[in-house]
Amino acid sequence: MHSKHATGKNVKDVVLVPAPSSDPDDPLNWSPRRKALAITCMCVYTLMVGIASAAIYSVLVPISTATGLTLGDLNAGTGYMFLFFGWGCLVWQPLALQYGKRPVYLVSMLATLAIQVWAPFTKTNGQWIANKILQGFFGAPIESLCEITCCDLYFQHQRGAYIALYGLLLAGSNFFAPIIAGFIADGQGWQWVLYWCAIFCGIGFVFLFFFMEETNYTRSPIHGDTPTSASEQSSEAVGTEKQLDEKAIAPVDNPVAETGNTTLPPSRKTYIQKLYLFQSMDLNKPNQLKGMVMRPLIFLTFPVVFYAGFSYGSSLVWFNVLNGTASLILGETYGFPASMVGLTYISPLIGVAIAAFYTGIIGDRFTLKMARRNGGILESEFRLWLFAPSVILVPWALIQWGVGAAHHIHWFGCVFAMCLIAITNTVGIQLSVSYNIDSYRALAGDSLVTVIIVRNTMSFAIGYGITPWINNMGLQNAFITAAFVGMAQVLTVLIFIKCGKGIRERSIRRYEKYLQQMVEGGLAH
Repeated sequence: MHSKHATGKNVKDVVLVPAPSSDPDDPLNWSPRRKALAITCMCVYTLMVGIASAAIYSVLVPISTATGLTLGDLNAGTGYMFLFFGWGCLVWQPLALQYGKRPVYLVSMLATLAIQVWAPFTKTNGQWIANKILQGFFGAPIESLCEITCCDLYFQHQRGAYIALYGLLLAGSNFFAPIIAGFIADGQGWQWVLYWCAIFCGIGFVFLFFFMEETNYTRSPIHGDTPTSASEQSSEAVGTEKQLDEKAIAPVDNPVAETGNTTLPPSRKTYIQKLYLFQSMDLNKPNQLKGMVMRPLIFLTFPVVFYAGFSYGSSLVWFNVLNGTASLILGETYGFPASMVGLTYISPLIGVAIAAFYTGIIGDRFTLKMARRNGGILESEFRLWLFAPSVILVPWALIQWGVGAAHHIHWFGCVFAMCLIAITNTVGIQLSVSYNIDSYRALAGDSLVTVIIVRNTMSFAIGYGITPWINNMGLQNAFITAAFVGMAQVLTVLIFIKCGKGIRERSIRRYEKYLQQMVEGGLAH
């Protein structure tokens, strides 16, 4: 293809998607060091806010004893938190795309800090729920904005590894937090679990303030980039031998500054300019907030987008079941103190690392190999084949965790089940997000909000119902049911492996309609 290609070993046949401009401040053109710093800032944000959202899981019993709140009350509060982690994206994602990601990241981190300081003083169920609702609302950017940051910085054939890194830190922070929380609770009291979360957020805020720069970039339309046929809409080119009209696909670089009759390349930003809370480019864009709030709700009618949210939510549901029952099973059934309950989270942390390597490094290689076998065309559905291990691992892990605990198997069996649940959770995060982005690349900023809304509404339901579900059915029956439900959820991937491309082809006209709205608003990636 007569277009810009990747450089490096084994990827010279890969067409760069999206096509980069000639602007040195285009994030796609940043140096590896500058990109690495930007990704590091995203990782710091994910780690700090993620730790704050999950640190209480290994100390739910001590909190219940000290405050008089029941485990059902505490789990219901975290359910509301996850609900607002999702629906809060309807506010923060449009603000970030319209006015800049940097200020949204900073506000989110600072607000999470304040909420953690307040949390130890909550004494009633109403105060606890209010605290969790606000934590979910202000922490919502962790759910959908970080993936867009990865897309700002890297091309399609590179994204898998970095979204996997995001998944590693998102799930990893949720499993790492209870490890340290248990020891903090035993040594300093459960209140200090929350105070230390506030301290971590403070450290993260300072780091982001001095090192995070804006990755929003208004990309000029590229001739031939807007799909005009079903095959172009549903696929991305990777080393195809077809010869296309060079004029039809030649990228149009962004306008550069002109002085008299001489065209000068854009100048690079200074360090101080990078620290500005708002960039002039974002402030001068047409106001598209109303459309960005409404489109995620409209995208619920796109089957692929809804499935990506359902798939993501299905994975997170079992993560919430694990966290909601860890203190109950390990603390009461096996008599573990809070520090030992926290220490068992090393197991899922290992699982997260395994899954991130599988979906990231192996996943990118797998999809490129499939694209080359497919005549150079990368179909979004290729990545879905990586769900295959989850068909077995999800029911296996749930039965070993719940039924095993009901029969008092050796504690290591339950700890190993935690590792398996973490693997399937992380696989679900990366593959679901990547499938959505690969399918509707230009609309990813809005469609990811749809994915998170579906996912976190499911999380809220399970967080609200997990305690009465187990109390009424018992560990054995509840987790046998959960195992078969989980297997059925994973098997829905076969529908989209077989029919996904056809479903996407039938959405071409609607895709073009909303893409045009994004282009006119200067928001298309």
